[in-house]
Amino acid sequence: MPLKRFQKPLTGLAYYTSDKFLSKIGIGKEDHHFWKQIGKGLICTYALFGTVWVLNETSPFGWWTLKPVPKEEKELAHLYERRLFPYPGDAEAMEEFVAKGGMIGTAIGPKGIIETDKDSFSYEKQLQDNKLDQEALKLWMRMKNEVVSELQEKGFDVE
Repeated sequence: MPLKRFQKPLTGLAYYTSDKFLSKIGIGKEDHHFWKQIGKGLICTYALFGTVWVLNETSPFGWWTLKPVPKEEKELAHLYERRLFPYPGDAEAMEEFVAKGGMIGTAIGPKGIIETDKDSFSYEKQLQDNKLDQEALKLWMRMKNEVVSELQEKGFDVE
């Protein structure tokens, strides 16, 4: 077998191998560590932004959502609280749960009777009626206090 002392010079396309081309544009074997670090940085950044995006929509923390909450939604927030349901086999806990009122919006009322007339619309109407009654009571008390104060200024003894 003859020794290969002198190799023929590479000409044309054989001169440009892929390694030489890749090292010229900055992604050769010696650049692997650099691109690995860039990849890790991008993965961490995307993971962080994705987490912030998900928690912005459904935040377990009430203070961390980036969108402002309207006043009406804050007032009705108690309707959407997370509730712990009793285990179905535990009769005592189930009775206590139903006695407290059960889940708001369910078909079973506090007495355990199925209520067919309660749906989300009627419940909303009931809340509006309660709010109207409270406002009427406030107005009535204010008017009563004004009349009492006027009568006391005139010298009448009113309690």
